[in-house]
Amino acid sequence: MNILLTSAGRRGYLVEYFKKALDGRGEVHVGNSTPLSPVFYYADKSVVTPLIYSEEYIPFLLRYCEENRIDAVISLFDVDLYMLAQHRDAFAERGVTVIVSAPEVILTCNDKWKTYCFCREHGFLAPKTYCSLSEAKNALAAGELSYPVIIKPRWGMGSIAIYQAENEEELDVLTRKVQREIFASYLKYESVFDKEECVLFQEKIAGQEYGLDVVHDLSGGHCLTVVREKIAMRSGETDCARVLSDPRIEEVGTAVGRTLGHIGNLDMDVFVSGDQVYVLEMNARFGGGYPFSHLAGVNLPRAIVKWLSGEPLADELSVKHPGILAQKDIRMIDITECVSAFENGQEPCGRE
Repeated sequence: MNILLTSAGRRGYLVEYFKKALDGRGEVHVGNSTPLSPVFYYADKSVVTPLIYSEEYIPFLLRYCEENRIDAVISLFDVDLYMLAQHRDAFAERGVTVIVSAPEVILTCNDKWKTYCFCREHGFLAPKTYCSLSEAKNALAAGELSYPVIIKPRWGMGSIAIYQAENEEELDVLTRKVQREIFASYLKYESVFDKEECVLFQEKIAGQEYGLDVVHDLSGGHCLTVVREKIAMRSGETDCARVLSDPRIEEVGTAVGRTLGHIGNLDMDVFVSGDQVYVLEMNARFGGGYPFSHLAGVNLPRAIVKWLSGEPLADELSVKHPGILAQKDIRMIDITECVSAFENGQEPCGRE
């Protein structure tokens, strides 16, 4: 069995997880739009792909899957998810399973305004959110919203362009700043769908932030909800966390997952204030917090391999080490050979 991880970036740990899950019975391939990708160092094979919004992107992946006998494709990047979700059938016709949720599920997660509307429609708590500056100012004047106000991209990721306004002057200045930063980054690709309402204004919730992995099988059936207390963040990702059991948070995550109907992993962020659990964001993919769940004994990559092979699960989807406290490390990777191979017109490959 060969698995292709697209938009893999710096997720070297996921490559290692999947290689161990395959246990020598297949290869882990990775794709990214630039050879400056540390993940290439870990993979069995790697490839530089066209940009996600290029007309050549999907045809390129289809050819690559055929030529390399890829059995499953898993994306690790929000923008990529929707593109792959729209073309699942084309891959299936070639015998390739794309492990991605339905397009409407991806849209609900990627568009933070749709996330808010989803929560409101289905009775889940979420911070009050407005998708125009005028609406936010009207809410402030009416006493429905108060400072500080969180200003963030509607289609955001990686904590890019998130600011906190303490007064009206900052609200005006920071709104313009967020707009500029959106269109100076890769967030512009999705934000272009609604340039007039690409910035959100959100109530700030005081409380403790938690991350969840809400795991579903390939048919969308719920399997497990893991809760992580976030202790430290870095560049929008959980840097230090403790895996714990909290039934009230687990219940919210499980209910959201069952209502949403995603496939595979749903990375969720929630705030707990008093006895209330507020849904902040949802990402229908492996998130930066998954390694903490993995270290606690959950093994979703192995479960995925077994699902694809038709094998029954054992204890892959259980928290075996509750209470574990972990922190991410930083290490250097020599990517000279990978980049040189690309520059010389050769296929960049991983380690032997």
